[in-house]
Formats: sequence, structure tokens, C-alpha cells
Amino acid sequence: MFEGVTVALVTPFSKGEVDYDKVRELVGWHIRQGTNAVLPCGTTGESPTLSHEEHEKVIDVTVEAAGGKIKVLAGTGSNSTEEALRLTRHAAKAGADGVLLVVPYYNKPTQEGIYRHFKTVAGAVDVPVILYNIPGRTGVNMATETICRLAEVDNIIGVKEATGSIDNTSAILADPKGKRLIILSGDDSLTLPIMSVGGKGVISVVANIVPKDVRAMCDAYTGGDVAKATKIHLKLFDLCRAMFIETNPIPIKTAMRMMGMIGNELRLPLCEMAAANEAKLEKVMMDYELLKRAR
Repeated sequence: MFEGVTVALVTPFSKGEVDYDKVRELVGWHIRQGTNAVLPCGTTGESPTLSHEEHEKVIDVTVEAAGGKIKVLAGTGSNSTEEALRLTRHAAKAGADGVLLVVPYYNKPTQEGIYRHFKTVAGAVDVPVILYNIPGRTGVNMATETICRLAEVDNIIGVKEATGSIDNTSAILADPKGKRLIILSGDDSLTLPIMSVGGKGVISVVANIVPKDVRAMCDAYTGGDVAKATKIHLKLFDLCRAMFIETNPIPIKTAMRMMGMIGNELRLPLCEMAAANEAKLEKVMMDYELLKRAR
């Protein structure tokens, strides 16, 4: 269901409030661009700074704007199992096509605790669940054995793999239980390498600005044109890396502001880019001809 390109949507703000009209506009743009799915309320959407009411309304508005024309994978993870349950139940009721659940952060659960957390949340809904493993953010890695154990839960269908290790993808897919899961890259610069060992696509940050190129790369590889996919990968590489010159989503929101897509608001503790880094980002975007097209 979520193979190909799922864009991790930014959450646009205006005067400190969520700009829901802009959320609708961005979803409509991705429908026209041919993006496979949209992900509201992920890390890129600054979900830690959204109130519970804002979190739920962003999902509601995204599902409404999608109108069945594009899949919605709602971010509903939390380091509190009860909170993740509430957000996940709401997303399912709102009509999301699936949910993305991050490994509980900060409290550093054991592997058994991670297993029970995901099994509890997935067991409470009937929508597809994708697990999100990003130890750089959460402080704990979800072991391959835990992932493959969770693969036995019927509605857990995949993993967003953001450990930076291609071996993790290989280890999951080499396991008979893990083989049933779809693996989606959580790092834009590693999408093609992950697909080369059996991954099925990406949950992408850079697709906020170049969705057609990211989809073209995925489609080319899936269609057997490895040379074309490699050419697009190399074209995208510097742009993908520039999206992480500072903490995500600072660079992507800055890039979208440069292109006139959104304003320049982030919520503390995130703040505007350092001037030197913004200059580096602008150069990469000029080289890619994004700003020339936008202007």
C-alpha cells in the first residue's frame, strides 16, 4: 500500500498557529505531482510541538484534502503507549489508510518493552501499521529480532528504516518472518541502496520539493531501469544531503520558503537556519535549478 514515495509533510505555521489552508494546499499539490502517499504529523511535521488537538486536526484535514486520491499514512507515535493508542485510534477513525509508529523515545525501553508497545497499539486498530526505527532520534535501536517478532502481528506491514545501515534492511529481509514486511527508506540519500537489497520505496523529506524526481527514481528501479534510477539518485544526492545540514525540518522548511511554498515559521525549540548554512543550502538549490524554476 505504501510502496513508492510517501512524503513526510511539513506542518505550515502562520503567526504561531497551524495554517490548515496551507496543509490542504500542499496535499493538493502532491496529488497533482503524482506522490504516492502523504505523511502528516511525523518528525518533519514537528509533531513533538503540536498540541493533541492540533495533531488530530492536521490528520483530519489531511485525510479530507486527500479525498481518496492519495494515501494518508498518519504519524501517531509517542513514548507513551496510552498516547500512541489514542492518536492511532483517532487516525483510524478519521480515515487514514495507515499509521506510522516511532520507537518510544527518551524513556529507552528494553526490546521486550518495544515489542509490547507496538503489539498493544497495533492490536487496538485494524489499519496497517508501519514501524519507525530511528535510533539517532529515539536513543534506542529496535533489534532485528524484535522487528521480525513483530512481523507476526497481522496488521504490522512494514518498517521505516532510518538507522543508516543497509545491513539492517538485509537482516530483516533475510529472516523468514521479516520477509513479509515492506522496508521503506527513512534516509533520502539511501533510498536507492535500500531498494537494491529489497526495499520498496521511501518516506521522504526531499520529496516536499522534488516529488516527481524521487518518484521517477523509485519507478525506474522498480521497472528494471537501474541505470536511470542511478542517474537520478546521483542528481538528487547533494540536495538530499543538504536537507540535513541542520536538524530536520529546518532545512526543508527553509527550502520551501525560498521556493515560495510556505512561510518561514518553525516552533521552538527549532529556529531559523544559521546564515552560513542557509547560503550553502541556497547554492545546492541553485545548482539543482529549483530556485530558477521557482523565480
